[in-house]
Formats: sequence, C-alpha cells, structure tokens
Amino acid sequence: MVINQGTDYAFRIVFFLAKHKHRIVEAIEISSREEIPERFLFKIMRSLVKAGIVKSYRGKNGGFTLGREPKDITLNDVLEAIEGPVTVNACLRDASKCTKDASGYCVIHRRLAQLRWDIVEKLKAVDFETLVKEERILLEGLMKGR
Repeated sequence: MVINQGTDYAFRIVFFLAKHKHRIVEAIEISSREEIPERFLFKIMRSLVKAGIVKSYRGKNGGFTLGREPKDITLNDVLEAIEGPVTVNACLRDASKCTKDASGYCVIHRRLAQLRWDIVEKLKAVDFETLVKEERILLEGLMKGR
C-alpha cells in the first residue's frame, strides 16, 4: 500500500489547520506554508469539505478551518476522504475480483483482511490533536538541545 501524493498533502493541510484551530486560514497561506500547489489544494479541499473534515468559508474573509475538533479527526478519516477505504488487495474490496473465485476459503485473503484491519485500526488510533502535541514536544526538545 502506498499513500498517494494527494493524501500526503491532505495530512499536511489538516495538520496545519489543527495547529491553527478556530482560525479561518486563506488557501494561499496553506499553500505557501505547506508547499502544496494551489491547484491540488483546492481539489483536496473539496474532498475534505465533503467528508466534513474541513469547513469552507467564501467571501472577502474566506478560507478554511477544521470541521471538527482535532481530537475527532484521525489519519484514517483523512485517508478515506481522499483515497477511499484502505485496501491491500482488490479482492478485499470486491470478492468478485478474486481471480481464483476462492475468497470465502482463501487463507491469503483472510491474512490480507486481517492486515487491512490492523492498518485501519492503527490509522484510527492517531488523531490530529495528538499529532499537534507530539510536534510541540519534539520542537521543545530540539530547542533545549541547542
């Protein structure tokens, strides 16, 4: 499984907004600070807004903010908003994709299904409030080490 570039950008966007909680941030600021091309930013934002992860505000003072508290947004939420559900093999998404027509008794299918479940649970265990706190601790440690 490889997380696509759009999802990587989405993680960075949500993380940036989590650090600027309750502030409406202009797209140009997010694009500039996170080094995300604007054309990708707007495409990603549409998916994040549709998923309820981000709120969009139009007009002169428009921009973006989180649609939920950072503690209520997980890595899995963002990944699914951009890429859809985690799938490690096509047969896990659709049993008819099994080229052997054996998904009901295939031990490989069962192991891959368990692996998928493990990955999703680990992604669900990481919320953006925790990530913001972790960065703060990491940066404080780096500053003390100077």
